[in-house]
Amino acid sequence: MKTAEEIKLTPEIIQKHGITPAEYGSIKKILGREPNLTELGIFSVMWSEHCSYKNSKNVLKLLPKDGPRMLVKAGEENAGVVDIGDGLVVVFKMESHNHPSAIEPFQGAATGVGGILRDIFTMGARPIASMNSLRFGKLDDNGNTKRLLSGVVAGISHYGNCIGVPTIGGEIYFDESYEGNPLVNAFALGLARREEIVKAKAEGTGNPVFYLGAATGRDGMGGAAFASKDLSEASEKDRPAVQVGDPFLEKLLLEAVLELLKSGCVVGIQDMGAAGLTCSTCETASRGNTGVEIDVAKVPQRETGMVPYEIMLSESQERMLVILKKGREAEAKRIFEKWDLHAEAIGLVTDDGLMRVKENGVTVSEIPAKKLADDAPVYIREEKEPAYLKSAGNFDPKSLGSAGDLNAVLLKLLDAPSIASKEWVYGQYDHMVRTNTVVLPGSDASVIRIKGTNKSIAISTDGNSTYCYLDPYEGAKIAVAEAARNVACAGAVPLSITNCLNFGNPMNPEIFWTLKKCIEGIRDACLAFETPVSGGNVSLYNQNPKGAIDPTPTIGMVGLIEGREPVTSHFKNEGDVVILLGQTREELGGSEFLKTIFGVKAGVCPRLDLKEAKALNDLMIRLAKENLLASAHDCAEGGLAVALAESCISNKGYEMGAAINVGATPARPAGGRRVAPTDVSTEALLFGESQSRVVISVSPKNLKKAEEVIQSSATPYEVIGKTGGEDLAIQVIHRGLTPIPVRVLSHTWRNAIGRRMRG
Repeated sequence: MKTAEEIKLTPEIIQKHGITPAEYGSIKKILGREPNLTELGIFSVMWSEHCSYKNSKNVLKLLPKDGPRMLVKAGEENAGVVDIGDGLVVVFKMESHNHPSAIEPFQGAATGVGGILRDIFTMGARPIASMNSLRFGKLDDNGNTKRLLSGVVAGISHYGNCIGVPTIGGEIYFDESYEGNPLVNAFALGLARREEIVKAKAEGTGNPVFYLGAATGRDGMGGAAFASKDLSEASEKDRPAVQVGDPFLEKLLLEAVLELLKSGCVVGIQDMGAAGLTCSTCETASRGNTGVEIDVAKVPQRETGMVPYEIMLSESQERMLVILKKGREAEAKRIFEKWDLHAEAIGLVTDDGLMRVKENGVTVSEIPAKKLADDAPVYIREEKEPAYLKSAGNFDPKSLGSAGDLNAVLLKLLDAPSIASKEWVYGQYDHMVRTNTVVLPGSDASVIRIKGTNKSIAISTDGNSTYCYLDPYEGAKIAVAEAARNVACAGAVPLSITNCLNFGNPMNPEIFWTLKKCIEGIRDACLAFETPVSGGNVSLYNQNPKGAIDPTPTIGMVGLIEGREPVTSHFKNEGDVVILLGQTREELGGSEFLKTIFGVKAGVCPRLDLKEAKALNDLMIRLAKENLLASAHDCAEGGLAVALAESCISNKGYEMGAAINVGATPARPAGGRRVAPTDVSTEALLFGESQSRVVISVSPKNLKKAEEVIQSSATPYEVIGKTGGEDLAIQVIHRGLTPIPVRVLSHTWRNAIGRRMRG
């Protein structure tokens, strides 16, 4: 078997590593010589899109990252850090694990959860909540989608439940564009005191570098990374295609790392995530303006015959790189032993700026750390407006004719998997472990309390890919706005977002155009809501044989509640007054109504006025602060009728009806606008998805005060009914739904996904 130094690099080997001729020329210039195969592999992973963002970095610069509460900005560390007052900070991030989940859904999703949790606790924060955003192909009569959904949910459940971090909510959508390429975006949030935050830096010449955690195997090493069979005797078919996680080991790592960080003997620490040992060594050295030297022969290995190439590129899970203060090794080792963890000193910090890799004392790779970590090529890709947008935008929903029986339409929408109850999913998660979850999955936002304080954190994950398909700028604005509106409906002040940007091949000018437009939409919405971007992830090349996924920017929004209980989405008391906030327009384009009833994904998606959206959020927060809300529920997919139905049925075991009549009572327009202009069709009133609308309920005793607060805002509103009874009856102008028993609505909504999974 040849060593990496003995293998001649051919154009084919270079191409298999995803390195272009121009990039190879840059590598030779950096090194002042030809690289060997190990060095080529190292450059390949560090200069990949996943690690370097070389195709997206230029447009990511558009995102706002500054704010009075931002302590660590996007890109500076493993996760963002936001100040929530009284010396406390929250650390949070969202990342994708799409491609591994498409190959092996259970382990792909499980290790996605494990990886995002490590990003949180390596910064000194204890993870207190997990969320997710999932996308799959159509669920009806699709065995592959069922297999992927079942595996992903089981993987998330297994890892989160075993490690003891509650999965408190998320979102899930089904669309044909995700056939064969599901999206698994994992979110995690941790809590720490401000002074406990630790950076991922290698500082202090001579400080020892320790490897901590699981032994290294060939996990995640399949495919083109193995450019030569001479590297290893193990065949590619024997290599694990994706990483294999161990949540019980991660639990030990979590506790050991937090104790280690509090001991004061740590200089810096980083998870060995994407690109494994390569990424953790060169990035910590680059951030610390130092070098790192390691010997891979000292790295714990669980497979025989591993060569430096494999050890440096392995993505085995539950591993950390720890830089200790020299002289404190014995103290650290006692902590490692206490938690029954394997730790080895594999190197030291140097002052030469190089990432130097040795094997039994012989240098096998020597690369300037900053050139590797920070100086990857950055490309400005060609962009072109997609050709389909013109025809899709010219589509008139009215050309489809009547939708027929409106009761049947509502029931069919409630049965649609993207709208239906996600109990089949979150029922498999432990969302009450550690007993801090105060708003369970199923409300607009999930809420977790911070024990010993008057603070709670509201979290929402959101993103509508159909809107982004039809108008990427407007769709991305809406994704941010809905996430902000969801936390505002809980009574929380939106603080900051993290995101996952899921797109197809950026070499396609039309796809790159949608990526840039989505980022511009996120930028403008974040500026309007004063919610800077704390960090996130870009996942490109999401393709299946039929084409790219729809552009899918997913937003994780974090909000703060202080001194009061959160608001939830379901109706609470018989006789409460129901109010619609916000204006309805003739907007059916891109709606679930068109997709579900007519099988059409076209039209002009709803327009979002950022000033209206911000005014509504401010109003919701004020109503919550004054304890005037019994419930609040965002009007989103499915429109007003679905929002009303969900308000009736989302509180399992305590469901109630409502009598609704839109347009029967005089509207109270604020700023001269009615909530339901007379020229809006019944279908748009019931099922249109106009933005910046919320259904609230208030006690009759609070109605006068609530109306005074609403009238002081710029948000139009109308009193549309009362809660109570066993039926939901909705009347709009002169047409409506005959009363539908709540039990029928509930049965349809609750069993839609489970029925399909059992079928």
